[in-house]
Amino acid sequence: MIWTGKRVTVAGLGVSGVSAARALARLGAAVTVVDGGDGERQRETAALLEKDEIAVRLGDGDTLPEGTGLVVTSPGWKPQSPLFLAAAEAGVDVVGDVEIAWRLRGPDAAPWLAVTGTNGKTTTVQMLAAILKAAGLRTAAVGNIGTPIIDVVLSDEPYDVLAVELSSYQLHWAPSVRAHSAAILNLAPDHLDWHGSMQAYAADKGRIYEGNKVACVYNTADPATEELVRGADVEEGCRAIGFTLGTPGPSQLGVVEGILVDRAFVEDRHRNAQELAEVADVSPPAAHRHPAEEGAPRPQPVAPHNIANALAAAALARAFGVEPAAVRDGLRAFRPDAHRIAHVADVAGVTYIDDSKATNTHATQASLASYEHIVWIAGGLAKGATFDDLVAGAASRLRGAVLIGADRALIREALARHAPEVPVVDLDRTDTGAMAAAVSEAARLARPGDTVLLAPACASMDMFVNYGKRGDAFAEAVRGLGSERADRGGLEQ
Repeated sequence: MIWTGKRVTVAGLGVSGVSAARALARLGAAVTVVDGGDGERQRETAALLEKDEIAVRLGDGDTLPEGTGLVVTSPGWKPQSPLFLAAAEAGVDVVGDVEIAWRLRGPDAAPWLAVTGTNGKTTTVQMLAAILKAAGLRTAAVGNIGTPIIDVVLSDEPYDVLAVELSSYQLHWAPSVRAHSAAILNLAPDHLDWHGSMQAYAADKGRIYEGNKVACVYNTADPATEELVRGADVEEGCRAIGFTLGTPGPSQLGVVEGILVDRAFVEDRHRNAQELAEVADVSPPAAHRHPAEEGAPRPQPVAPHNIANALAAAALARAFGVEPAAVRDGLRAFRPDAHRIAHVADVAGVTYIDDSKATNTHATQASLASYEHIVWIAGGLAKGATFDDLVAGAASRLRGAVLIGADRALIREALARHAPEVPVVDLDRTDTGAMAAAVSEAARLARPGDTVLLAPACASMDMFVNYGKRGDAFAEAVRGLGSERADRGGLEQ
C-alpha cells in the first residue's frame, strides 16, 4: 500500500495501537488515535504521540474522524463498536495490527509459524521460540505477546522466522495473513460475549490455517481442531499434522514410554519414528513435591497440557526443518512465564499454587486435574462462561472453595448443584484486601498435604488490572501468611 497522505484512524491507546500509530506515521500516513478513556495514563500516552505529530482524540472512541480511509483496531474492540459500524457505513475497512504487520512485510520477510487456541498459546509460542533459537535461528515470540509485531516486522535486523501467537480477536481482524505453518491447540467456549457464538469463535480461530504452506497442526483429542483443518483453503502439498498424548500414528507427533516422538517429518513415517525429547524435558511441573513426601514416588513430572503444548511447538519447528536435537535443547532451555502453575510456597504443610493465567474453564480444568486435594480460589468476570461441567469434573478433588469477584455466584451455584458437600466461602468484597482474605480463608479450609490453588476460571478486570496483578496479590498474601506462621515456627522452606 501507499501510505503517504492516507488518513488512518487507530482505535485504542494500548501497546499495539501505539505501535501501529507510530509505524504508519513514519510511513507518511496522517494518523488519528481515538480512545474512549480520558484518564492519566491515556493523557500521558497522548502527549508522547502528539510530539510525533500524531493526533489523539480522548473521551470519544465512537465517532469516525472525517476523511478516514482505514481503521486499525486494537484486538479487544468488539466488532459491534459504534466506530466500526460507522466505518462500515462509510465503506471504510477495519483491520488489526497483525494485518498491518503482514502488509508491511518486505519481499524477503521471515515466514510466520503461528499458534492459536483457547489455552496454551503463550507457552507454546515461547517453547517454539526456544526451539528455533536452539537451532541457531534468529527469531522472536510476537503477536499476542512480547514486542509488538509491527515493530519486529519493521526491524532493521532481519529475522529467519517468527513464532506468532494469535488470539481470536487478532485473527478476526487479519484476513490476509498466510502462515508457513500453524497450530490450533484446542477449542473451548471463551470470549463468547465478544464473538457472539461458539461457531463464530471457532471460525475466527480457523482463519489461522488459511493459506498455510507446509503444515496445519491439530490436536487429535479435540475433533473441532481437525475439522477446522479439513475446512481450510491451504496451498497444494500442505499436510495435516496431529499431536497426541498417546502413541502417534503416521503424520502425528506423540508420546511413547516417556519419549516425545515424531512420525510426521521422517522418512517412511508408516514404519519409523524419530525421538525428539523426554517428557521430563518439558516444564512447568504439574505439582510441587511437599517436603513431607520425600522418598515418596515422584509424581508425573509435567502437566499433560504442557506435554501437548510441547508437541505442538515441536511439530511447527519440525515443519520448518528444525533438527531433533534442537527440539530437545529448546524444551530444556524453556522457562514458563509467571502465573502459570507457579509454586509460591509451602505453609503449614499446605502447597500454594498461582495459576492466575487460568482465565477460563478449559484452562482451569487442566489446572484442577494436576492436584489431588484442592482448596480452590476462583471467580472474576465469567465472559459468558458456565461452570457446571468444570465443577462436576473436579468435585472429588475439592476440599473447599473460596469465591471472589463479580460473577462468583455462577460458580457458587454450580458448586451447590454438583458438589454440595464442599464447603464454600463467598467473599463479597472487591477492595485491595480481598485476595489476602481469600488466602486466609483458604488456609483455614486446607489440611496438611492439600494444595491451595488460584485458578480463577474468570478474567480479572473486575478487581485487578490484569491476571498478573491478581497473581501477584495472591503470592503477596501467601508470603504474608507464611511470615505470620514463621513467627510461630510453621513456615517450611
